[in-house]
Amino acid sequence: MADYYEQKDLRNFGKITEWSEELGEKFFDYYSKVFEEGKLTGREKSLIALAVAHVVKCPYCIDAYTKDGLQRGITKEEMMEAVHTGAAMEAGANLVHATQMMKKYKKLSH
Repeated sequence: MADYYEQKDLRNFGKITEWSEELGEKFFDYYSKVFEEGKLTGREKSLIALAVAHVVKCPYCIDAYTKDGLQRGITKEEMMEAVHTGAAMEAGANLVHATQMMKKYKKLSH
């Protein structure tokens, strides 16, 4: 049985325009614009993208931005630090919702 996520599928990403040309093109225009050099370097954006790829758990993005990072000279240590930064943010975002549970518990238990 083939894996649901196949690395070769990443090469077909551009084909999303075939089923919705206007929206697909608008997405790719936006995506390209976001990743242009600006106040942040391409290298910085690549690290951000790699961290976010892990947070949203996209294997295609993880592959793409690991490769992109290597091409930009990003070290494995820098990549791992970015991934841990994303993981810490995700954990914190999950844990901060415990305040809702605590508030509800206090309200219902008194």
